[in-house]
Amino acid sequence: MAAVSMEKSQSGTVDRGAYLLFTFVVVGLGWVIAAVNTGISYLVLDMNWIAISTGVLGCFVFAIALRFLHCAWWLAVLSFLPAVFVLVGSVEYAPESTLAGRGIRESVLVTGDKAIEGQENHRFVLTGRSGELEETLDHDGEPPKWKVGDRVDVISDPKGVLSLEEASDVDPDAQFAMLVVGVAGWTGITLLAGRRGFVRRSAGRRPAFDEDV
Repeated sequence: MAAVSMEKSQSGTVDRGAYLLFTFVVVGLGWVIAAVNTGISYLVLDMNWIAISTGVLGCFVFAIALRFLHCAWWLAVLSFLPAVFVLVGSVEYAPESTLAGRGIRESVLVTGDKAIEGQENHRFVLTGRSGELEETLDHDGEPPKWKVGDRVDVISDPKGVLSLEEASDVDPDAQFAMLVVGVAGWTGITLLAGRRGFVRRSAGRRPAFDEDV
């Protein structure tokens, strides 16, 4: 961003217009990170660890950009709170919206529990109108969420890319809302950082532990 100079001019002031531009660039960066990671999640539906990795990297990149904008560290650290919403929303929205869109909803009966002895992992066998399903309904942890004899509404992916899920757990609207809340949080923090950073640079203040600004 060589074209945007935030150094003090000969009069001892910081270019307000350039700093405003830098602020909006960082706001746009946050939106781009959220959008791109959501797109990556769509491309790797069966390998969400990739979207998690790129999302974490994006959150760190945003925090670093925010630190340079603010000319201090505390707002950059604070940005990790909405970053959690951005990360979860961008990773989970794609598979849940895909499953809700093309998935097959069915009411099934829990007919067995392939619990692993000595572990808290349960693999519930399901039987529908056409017989026993190939996929199991998985639950890790105690107490088990279901028991043999329960009837459950599930959604399965006809393409076999996404795992079968309980219908009540598939809520893309909630994931999208989480993503929007995260991006809104980033936007608010960035605008605050831009204002405070402009004041700090105008006063010639440096962030703690830094030799240069």
